[in-house]
Amino acid sequence: MEITGVPLHPLVVHAAVVLGPLAALAALVYLVPPWHDRLRWPMVVLALLAAGSIWAAYLTGEDFFDSARFDGFSGEALEKIEHHVELAETLRLVVSGFAIVAVLKAFAHRRGGFVGALLSVLLLAGAVATLVWVVLTGDAGAQAVWG
Repeated sequence: MEITGVPLHPLVVHAAVVLGPLAALAALVYLVPPWHDRLRWPMVVLALLAAGSIWAAYLTGEDFFDSARFDGFSGEALEKIEHHVELAETLRLVVSGFAIVAVLKAFAHRRGGFVGALLSVLLLAGAVATLVWVVLTGDAGAQAVWG
């Protein structure tokens, strides 16, 4: 996948790197009681956009990797690329779970008790995991390109 000869992956990845952490931060702030009402829907929109952009980055990265561009790579360079791919595979699952929990929490916005607490804990875990995996995956990608 290319746009005027430029592989789509390096272009799409910028949205993932911005929207993933932004969605995670919105979810973390949403968990602070005064912000519940104001950030409910922005958090959901950002989580869905983050999931979409990360999936797009994953799919375009897969296409980029499968292209003939990596035929000559071996040794340490190929190991760095493969490490980035492994992290990206996990990231797409992490952000998908995070987005699902964000939607569920938004619809159970006023729900208290065990279900409300469980969704809050899952949202917190998903937001933190998304932040961590975006940083790890992005760093591994940068190391593969520039390292």
